[in-house]
Amino acid sequence: MKRLLTLSALLVLATASTALAQDVRYNFDKTANFAGYKTYKWVTIKGAAQVSDLVDKQIREALETGLAKKGLTKSESDTADLYIGYQPGISKEKEYTSFDSGWGYGPGWYGGGWYGAGGGGISTGTTSTIYIGQLAVDMYATTPKNLVWRGVASKTLDPEAKPEKQQKNLAKAVDKLLKNYPPKVKS
Repeated sequence: MKRLLTLSALLVLATASTALAQDVRYNFDKTANFAGYKTYKWVTIKGAAQVSDLVDKQIREALETGLAKKGLTKSESDTADLYIGYQPGISKEKEYTSFDSGWGYGPGWYGGGWYGAGGGGISTGTTSTIYIGQLAVDMYATTPKNLVWRGVASKTLDPEAKPEKQQKNLAKAVDKLLKNYPPKVKS
């Protein structure tokens, strides 16, 4: 019995850590010369969701730190090599988890005949709210003004988390996101 409880606890922890993991995806223009990009300028993407000034500052600081690690320098000039903008997205989902003990009785063959519908096991359920925060980062070449790289990190922004946790999640997501920049082009 103790072994069963330990296995159950490990399974729950493994599932929880997988559910909380950040999902990162990216795509890029295979013909772009990423080695030639040295400077960038922030741009606002039209139609993108707006966040508070504090969150905007946190996102930009996390991205600026990550971009500096990749050798890119921030510029205010329109002649920067890249225009970089981001799009945040935050939504909520309800999750319902039910558990069935499996104990109880049900229909089946018993004795000399069919045993009716019977009762089932004991079922319990929980409901929770999951915040799905997504951060999409777009990089545009200034000439010829086309998208050359796009990365998306999901489960990054959580408006209900404490500020320290928000910043930690954001920094972790940006590190994971920019891990694929500059992309390695396979011949």
